[in-house]
Amino acid sequence: MNRAVLDCLVDGYQDLLPSLALPDENDRHVLAAAIVSAFDAIVTFNFRDFPKPVLDKYQLDLIHPDDFIFQQFGIDNAAVLVSVQRCRARLRNPPRSAAEYLDTLERQGLPKTVGHLRAYAGVI
Repeated sequence: MNRAVLDCLVDGYQDLLPSLALPDENDRHVLAAAIVSAFDAIVTFNFRDFPKPVLDKYQLDLIHPDDFIFQQFGIDNAAVLVSVQRCRARLRNPPRSAAEYLDTLERQGLPKTVGHLRAYAGVI
């Protein structure tokens, strides 16, 4: 992942792990990394294992990936489209048409994002 997004790896969170309580203790590293990095939010499909009262203690929001990506359109439409192009281009076995790729994203839980992307299918 660090090759794709420089400086995305978080270290120094390990000491927090024993003090954090989540429904799935295997998710504590995500919360600890968010705290140490002073993030504003955790982006995940897994809302069940990040209860709001726990996140509120650390002033963290929980954002669904579809909402997060959709919000990026308002910030930099071109950057979102380039990212989508690159992700689709990496699919080689088998390659996917733009329509197939968008259908896959929709099945994976990104309906708002896909609804917006369909207008750009010709360039992705």
